[in-house]
Amino acid sequence: MADKGKKGKPGPAPAPGTAPAAAEPAPAVAKTEEKKEEKPKSVQPKDEVGTRKGCRRYRWEFKDSNREFWVMGHAEVKILSLGCLIGSLIMFTGTTVHPLLTLIITMELSIFCFFIIVYTFAIQRYMPFILWPISDLLNDLFACGFLGWAVYFAVTSRQTMPLHYVIAVVLIGVAGLFALIDVCLQRKHFKGKKVRRNVLIPPGKEKEGEQAKEGGKPGEGDKGKDKGAAPAAPAAKGGKK
Repeated sequence: MADKGKKGKPGPAPAPGTAPAAAEPAPAVAKTEEKKEEKPKSVQPKDEVGTRKGCRRYRWEFKDSNREFWVMGHAEVKILSLGCLIGSLIMFTGTTVHPLLTLIITMELSIFCFFIIVYTFAIQRYMPFILWPISDLLNDLFACGFLGWAVYFAVTSRQTMPLHYVIAVVLIGVAGLFALIDVCLQRKHFKGKKVRRNVLIPPGKEKEGEQAKEGGKPGEGDKGKDKGAAPAAPAAKGGKK
């Protein structure tokens, strides 16, 4: 009986003022699993933008635009023509020049600088609504024409030409020649490319247009078959006459 009484007695109560023992903190397994389960960066193609976004896309566009700009020769030609135009302006400083010549030279300088900045910082990749190869081609053609006319005007507008003036006129002609070379380089953009058809047609109506080209409007083929078929002979009535 004494043993039973001892077993049934509750343990000693905690002293007043003392806090109960805190439960042991659970291990932070969820956080470690989240860190381990971080998704790696998706593998992207080297020749295309893929699904890159933000800074990754701009970094790829920047490298690809500069690679294309320098490898195809556009950068070298534009920089050489830019240097020739700057040299002609320097040569014209010591002589009297017609204002039209300085106007044409500064205009072409600004346009060449504009295209160099656009291709260097890959701005054309974010504005696809502008046909940049065609705009650059037209710019080279107009530059060649304007600079050729500037050479003709510079030679015919003066009777005596000092040495600095002659050098400036030669540099203008060389800049126009480089613009003509850039026209030949621009032709590489158009090789192997075809004009896309049905660009302005909504995507839901493309199939309808293809069906109309193949066999007319849908359902017309069945009508034609019914019209062309010979009428069925009436069923012979059985029985004697």
